[in-house]
Amino acid sequence: MNITARQDTIRIIVDILSTLVEEARFNFTADNLEIRVVDPSHVAMIRMEVDKSAFESWEVDDTVLGLELSKLSKLVGLAGPGDLLEISFDEGFGRVNINVGEIERVIRPLDRQNMQEPRVPDLDVTTLASLSGAKFARALKAADQVGDLVTFSLDQNKFNVNVSGESDSVSVTYEAGELQELVCDNPVKSQYSLQYLLPLAKRIESTVETITVRFGENYPLRLEFDIADGAGKVVYFLAPRVEGDA
Repeated sequence: MNITARQDTIRIIVDILSTLVEEARFNFTADNLEIRVVDPSHVAMIRMEVDKSAFESWEVDDTVLGLELSKLSKLVGLAGPGDLLEISFDEGFGRVNINVGEIERVIRPLDRQNMQEPRVPDLDVTTLASLSGAKFARALKAADQVGDLVTFSLDQNKFNVNVSGESDSVSVTYEAGELQELVCDNPVKSQYSLQYLLPLAKRIESTVETITVRFGENYPLRLEFDIADGAGKVVYFLAPRVEGDA
C-alpha cells in the first residue's frame, strides 16, 4: 500500500475521529478509505468514507490498519498546509512508514483484531435542516455558555437551538430563509449532550460548508457533511438525552 495525501486531508480525517476515540481501524480498498468508530460509552459514532480522489496518489490493495490518532496528529502538526504525506505499509515488516519532507516516521500498527467496528444504525429520518458549519458551530458555542444539554427543535419555519439553565438561557434561531434547506412536516424536538457535539463543532466551523442536521422527536441525531472538497463524506450519530437519563 502506497498513498500520498495533502496535509489538510489527513488533518481533517484525524481531527474528526479524535472527537470520539484515540484509535481507529482504517479500512483501505482499491477505491476508498472507510472508517467506523464509536465512543467508549457507545453514545456517539462516526462513519467516514473518503474516495481515493481525495488523495494525490493511491496504490492500494485491500488493507486494514489499526492506528493511534495522536501519533498521526503530531506528525501532521509538523507539516505545513502545502506539504504532502507519503504513507506506505510494509506488510513483511508489519509497519507503517510515513514521510513528511525530510522526516521519516515509522509506526507499528495496533492489533486490529481487538478493534471492533460498530454497526451503522438504520435511521430513516426525513426531518432535516441544512446550514453552514460556521452557523452550526456558533449556535453550539452559545449553548455551551449556559448548560450541558442542548435542545434542538424544528418546525416548518425555523430551526432552533436552546439551553435553559437554573437562571440563564440561550436561544439561537435560524429562520427558513437563513437555512440552505428545511424539511419538516410536523414539529419535532430532542435533547442532546454538548459534551459530544461541541468538540465536533469546533473542528468543522471553518472547514465544512454545509452540515445537514436530521432528528426526530426524542430520537437519535444524525449529522451529515462533506470533507476533502466533497470527496469525503461523514455521518455522525448521537443518542438523545431523554427525561430520566442520568
